[in-house]
Amino acid sequence: MLKEFKDFIMTGNVVDFAVAVILAGAIGAVVNGFVGDIVMPVVGHFTGGMDFANLKYVLSPASGVEGAADYVAENAIRYGAWLNTIFSLITVGFVLFLIVKAYNKANPPAPAEPEGPTDIDLLGEIRDLLKK
Repeated sequence: MLKEFKDFIMTGNVVDFAVAVILAGAIGAVVNGFVGDIVMPVVGHFTGGMDFANLKYVLSPASGVEGAADYVAENAIRYGAWLNTIFSLITVGFVLFLIVKAYNKANPPAPAEPEGPTDIDLLGEIRDLLKK
């Protein structure tokens, strides 16, 4: 059983998948950094310096002193953080689209080999030869 597991782990598909997962994590960090550190400050600048992450609808405000026994934390719907996540998703999708588009342009698919005759064509030729 250990040998089967070793054979399974060492197949090309598993190793390729592991490399893809690691690269995806690295690309995700780069794209999230791009969105959070470059794009969102620009969006905030054009919206009057607004930071979307701070937008919220308070359902019940905090009461008491933080750290005290009777402290009750604020209960709020943080729709600004959700808007940031949606904007991040759209930006990540667009960046990945550009990466895939550039990759496909740099590595065009190999021209398809001309297909040979189909089974029906071959059977038709055999039929015609048998008729002769």
